[in-house]
Amino acid sequence: MIDLSINKKGLANNIAKAKENNIIIPTFAQMENPDLIPEKIKAKLANTGLWDVDPVNLFRITWKNEAKDFGGLYQSVPNYVEIPSVLSGVKCRILAMAGKWFPTGCHKVGASFGCLAPRLVTGQFDATYHHAVWPSTGNYCRGGAFNSKLLACDSVAILPAEMSKERFDWLSKIAGQVIATPGCESNVKEIFDKTWELRADPTMMIFNQFEEMGNPLWHYNVTGNALADLYEAVKKPGQRLAGACFTSGSAGTMSAGDRLKDLYPTMKLGVGEALQCPTILDNGFGGHRIEGIGDKHIPWIHNVKNTDMAIAIDDEDSQRLLRLFNTADGQAYLKNELGLDDALIEKLTWLGISGIANVLCCIKMAKYYELTEDDILCTVLTDSAGMYGSRIEELNEAHGAYSLLEAAKDHSLHMLGLKTDNLLELTYADRKRIHNLKYYTWVEQQARDVKDLNALWYDTKGTWDAVHAQADELDALINEFNEATGLLKAL
Repeated sequence: MIDLSINKKGLANNIAKAKENNIIIPTFAQMENPDLIPEKIKAKLANTGLWDVDPVNLFRITWKNEAKDFGGLYQSVPNYVEIPSVLSGVKCRILAMAGKWFPTGCHKVGASFGCLAPRLVTGQFDATYHHAVWPSTGNYCRGGAFNSKLLACDSVAILPAEMSKERFDWLSKIAGQVIATPGCESNVKEIFDKTWELRADPTMMIFNQFEEMGNPLWHYNVTGNALADLYEAVKKPGQRLAGACFTSGSAGTMSAGDRLKDLYPTMKLGVGEALQCPTILDNGFGGHRIEGIGDKHIPWIHNVKNTDMAIAIDDEDSQRLLRLFNTADGQAYLKNELGLDDALIEKLTWLGISGIANVLCCIKMAKYYELTEDDILCTVLTDSAGMYGSRIEELNEAHGAYSLLEAAKDHSLHMLGLKTDNLLELTYADRKRIHNLKYYTWVEQQARDVKDLNALWYDTKGTWDAVHAQADELDALINEFNEATGLLKAL
């Protein structure tokens, strides 16, 4: 469970700093259901840009923002892209909930909030003393740095040196310090090693998304319920939620799948990874280009026992489709050859590289289970193509000018041509094998207790269920914090 014990001195300092900087903290209930947000806060949002460094944007940590860059409020159904059968090549409906309309253009701003908020409102993190350290494979440290800025906290962002230029450019303006570690997406250990160096400084507090239970707490309660709301809003008579797929990354979104399985027990939950680094599938290793996920280990916060399928995606597929969806000739192919309308073609730019991989996981699951028009699969789009303009330029340089012929080839080979290879329906023994891999990272390298590792497998009620249920207790602390600042009353 998440430690919610109070540090009175740190809490008093945080309250004073929040009052000084006009910071009101949203509850998990408000992020799940923005109807609960006070009207005076909504009035401020009507005059605030989505990415503005303004504390009121904490209230835009929700899947239900309007799709507006400025002045947007909320809507009952989350933003999403439905992948039509003519594009996917499968009969079932695929719903991809979009992270583009969060501040920073990525849902990781929510996961990082879930990690920081418990320590902020308990005073365990003292905003007048500590630096918030955000180890990441790209987007999480962006979200953490943004939230730190909104909450008037100093931040340190850590990410691999080979991540996209857009991330580094943006972080240089927001984070207090940016540290580039060697390697690419799959070089997670190098990130962890850097955090151990920083721990020698007592002012550095590490918020490791791969082990912080605030990450699955947020996704279970906010992302999981948003996906359920989306499904209930768009399903047709006779249709069922057949499954959900999420590439692993920190595995936080897998807890959204846990929530869906609580609500729809017959559905299947799939976890995706890069074929070039098939840690889950084959205990494998290697570098890959699916930005937004990281491998070579099993995250502490992955509830492997509740995962039904492991799916590996070739990173070349995601790269080629990024080009298809975001070049003039690619979009002309989508319109003239497939008959997609302009609105959907624009929405396909909401798919970042890991979002494309998530959709491909859904396609492989649909083919494996032979799903029909009566079935719905869902996933999330972590970020959008807006984070990868430089990558598209690199692809154009590497492969030459795009054309309608190249678009047809990419669609045929990298989407329609997907097969059910490099996929495993997980038995009990398979799941336990994957869970056991946590030992080598978390017990041997990261000083976790083997008793806690075993509890994650054998004590579901005392671990995963207990964490998921802490949202109400945390909301009570958030309300007490806001009460103490007096800012909410003064609106």
